Amino acid sequence: MENRNLMKQINLPHGVIVKAPGLLPMLYKPAELAAELGIPARTLGDWLKGGIPHQRDQRNHIWINGHEFIVWVRENQSHKTIYRKLKDNEGFCFRCNRVVIMESKKVKIVKGNLIHISGTCPICRGKVSRGGRKNGQSN
Repeated sequence: MENRNLMKQINLPHGVIVKAPGLLPMLYKPAELAAELGIPARTLGDWLKGGIPHQRDQRNHIWINGHEFIVWVRENQSHKTIYRKLKDNEGFCFRCNRVVIMESKKVKIVKGNLIHISGTCPICRGKVSRGGRKNGQSN
């Protein structure tokens, strides 16, 4: 159970994500792999506890297959969330942590084409605000 929790907390640096596909399909010692990826050996040791596929030989030495490591990195890298544009009557409520349709909407001109739209969240009754433009295009 602890390994699953630790695996969810792993934050792979961008350098590891970029360098991992260049690894050869061979067995690496943890120190060799850490040097190849440009990360501290201690970090790689923590990742081993978090679920990096590895094997041990008769002398209990750890070996990491480069191809299996690449697959593990792809499975554990965070994926960017795709955002959609908000509709004219929508705003983001920070209390509910989601997009809601604003009630009691008020529009205030800030400068030029920029406007400030404020309203009320229909779920928690908190204040919801967002920016926009006069011609309907939101920021």
